[in-house]
Amino acid sequence: MTPTGQERATIVRRAVRVAVAAGAGFYPLLYGAGLPVMALYALFAPIAVGLLSPVPGSGRQRVSVMLRALPPALVLATLGTLLAVQTWAAVGGMLAVGFVLAFAAVGGPRPAGVAPGLQLFYILACFPPYAPGTLGQRLAGLTLGVLALAACELLLPDPPAASYRERLARALGEAARGAAPGGVPPEKLREAGARLRPASVPPAERPVGAGRTDRALEQGGRAVRRLLDQLATLAETPPTGTDLASAALLDRVSELCTTCARFLRTGTGPPVAGALEEAIRGFQAERVRLASGPPGERPPVEVLRRQSQVLALAESARMAEITTDIAVHGRPTEPAVPRRLFWYAELSTPRLWARRVTGNVTFRSVLYQNALRTALGLAAARAVAGSLDLSHGFWVLLAVLTLGRTTAGATWRAVRLAVAGNAAGALVAGALLIGLGPHTDAYAALLAPVMLVAFALGPLLGIAYAQGLFTLVVATAFAQIEPVTWRLSEARMIDVVTGSVIGLLCGLLAWPAGARREVHRAMAELLRVCAELVLVTAQALLTPAVGSRDGPPTPPGGSRPAAPQTLPGVHRLRLAEAAYAQYRTEAPGEDTRTDWHAMLIAANHMLLGAHWLPRFGLRPESGASAPAAAWALTTAQELVAETDRIASELTGGAPAPVRRWTAPDGPPPTPLSVDLEVWMTSLAHQLTRIESSLTPPTVPDAPPVTPSRRRTAPPG
Repeated sequence: MTPTGQERATIVRRAVRVAVAAGAGFYPLLYGAGLPVMALYALFAPIAVGLLSPVPGSGRQRVSVMLRALPPALVLATLGTLLAVQTWAAVGGMLAVGFVLAFAAVGGPRPAGVAPGLQLFYILACFPPYAPGTLGQRLAGLTLGVLALAACELLLPDPPAASYRERLARALGEAARGAAPGGVPPEKLREAGARLRPASVPPAERPVGAGRTDRALEQGGRAVRRLLDQLATLAETPPTGTDLASAALLDRVSELCTTCARFLRTGTGPPVAGALEEAIRGFQAERVRLASGPPGERPPVEVLRRQSQVLALAESARMAEITTDIAVHGRPTEPAVPRRLFWYAELSTPRLWARRVTGNVTFRSVLYQNALRTALGLAAARAVAGSLDLSHGFWVLLAVLTLGRTTAGATWRAVRLAVAGNAAGALVAGALLIGLGPHTDAYAALLAPVMLVAFALGPLLGIAYAQGLFTLVVATAFAQIEPVTWRLSEARMIDVVTGSVIGLLCGLLAWPAGARREVHRAMAELLRVCAELVLVTAQALLTPAVGSRDGPPTPPGGSRPAAPQTLPGVHRLRLAEAAYAQYRTEAPGEDTRTDWHAMLIAANHMLLGAHWLPRFGLRPESGASAPAAAWALTTAQELVAETDRIASELTGGAPAPVRRWTAPDGPPPTPLSVDLEVWMTSLAHQLTRIESSLTPPTVPDAPPVTPSRRRTAPPG
């Protein structure tokens, strides 16, 4: 993919910052103070943290991350220096350090970004010679290098991006205009919602932390995206008659969105707590009153369906209100209900982080898989380099760390390019070393421009150029520290090939397909867990009428169902989203037919309906008839069966097709039956879209396929 003009400018600024910071520590320490060890660490630190660790964010944000990472970096350099005494000790330390730092990705893009740099500080220090006497120089050089880079970040920063709070406030403003009379074109509402998608937000601004504020912002973003989409759908189906109740509730939604947007920006003037919920309950009471009137005065079914849509978007706005309150204050000022949906609101930050970590300690988590693969690869590389006593074995681990990918195929592509680039770089570097010989002044003059060119052109031109140019940087730097010959290029070539082979073997043995299999499995489990909520929700709404002459059939067991438990579904949703996010980066041009995003939308649809439908008190006592209730229960069972069938197809099964649902008929609909109908009909349409994306297109003149034998190709 060709970088844009803005991306090129960012890469060039980063190259200048790293080159200046590396040179600012290296030259004075080597030529002025005569401290080659300290000079080497001062040179390496900016490269590790600024170039090999893609810390996202503006200049100030990156400086904050670097300064907070400095104490752990000093600890890791100390640990590596002490464990270099024995190969087995260094390997054990590498296994533990590699896993912990790679697993730090559960904390978001900033910990994930700085983790490779921290790993490199341990890697550089854990190789022979075992020299604990140089520990002070190592730590001093590392500190000077990081501080020099931090200063360059402040002097030549990247332009800041809009914060997620500001993006959320803008989206709320658009929702306020969309809910007001006159409205906003549907396409503009959907565009405003798309700007809140994680892929559209810079990594540094994504609310992915485990604390209450980040969780509230992330949940609020999903609520506002859903609200904007609901408003767009409502705008595409204008009312067919007078509906004063819906107009009044939409006005309240518009006012609330305007207030929440201002509250996010200023932190003052919060919305009146509970006002929208009171309006929703009044709206529901008015719906029941109108539906219970004389037959000639009851609203037509089109009005009832529109009211159901307005009710759903009002609930989305209510969720945005609560999440805004938590995001601004750090905790809810009023009880956040339903508590199951805002389970994090009353928990402490340590407990929330503990949930995040323990929730990912499973082989079903792609973050856990990646951490384990990385740790095993680095430990194996350290064992090989130590056992074979490879010269400059540090490069073996550097190759494993920088060339490893989450799939074996992607690793092989990266390795091929890297080896070709290193071969070309080694030839040029060997010729340079032979031609210049021991003239260190020539290498000193070359180092700064070579670093600038390598750090700028490498990311722009690709892996092969980056590896080849980095070989030149290594040659010109080491030639100033100690006498070297053309065999330095040979040693680097051997080390890179060794590290590449180890990385490939790890990629082949540990989850070679990356997230491909996991996204199939995670989506299937997510759909199965969430589908159970459909039947439970319908039973919870309809059970109060069990035993009445006109009530629906008694559910199995004859007892009243418990309230829907959605936390298992929320946990599965997190794992599925992580697997999908990684899969999207691994195979951007593959499997374009399968609609993974529609599966996440359907799961969210089930989770949210299980919360807001039981919330506002409509029960069969308000007029639901036995045929409508029976239709709802039967349709819920069919939706569960259809979802299970789709989940089986995802994991390679071939279940028999289930009976399709039909439209309800019988007596006039009631608000409750319409709410259930709108919810389940929308879900049915989503499942149909998902199934069509899983079914291969029909081949002309091919023999027909029996439905019971139809299946997709097994994943992987």
